[in-house]
Amino acid sequence: MSKVSLLIISLFFLLGGASHFVFMESFIKIMPSYLGFHKELVIVSGVFEILGAIGLLIPRTRLFAGYGLMALSMAVFPANINMALHPELFSDMSVTMLYVRLPLQLLIIALIWFAMRYKKTQTS
Repeated sequence: MSKVSLLIISLFFLLGGASHFVFMESFIKIMPSYLGFHKELVIVSGVFEILGAIGLLIPRTRLFAGYGLMALSMAVFPANINMALHPELFSDMSVTMLYVRLPLQLLIIALIWFAMRYKKTQTS
């Protein structure tokens, strides 16, 4: 994975984590009803997205941050399923897009996997 790719996935999670605070109500809205502490979970996941994004950029913490972001990506997957199962609550997105998001989570996890394996070489 190139340095540019590493920077892109880090930026993705940095902006995603920050958006948890800027658009908190939107993130609370997608939380499955069976989970409690919606606001707190949104805050925690936002903080960990930001920490993971920064951790990917630091060679010493890259592997740990990568595994953490993969675990976080799996942990938030129920919110994506909740959105797909309740499209009437998310009229700003098409039903197709709500379902397309589900396999995209696997792509994000794959990108994290490659990013956490980046090692600086003479040419990068």
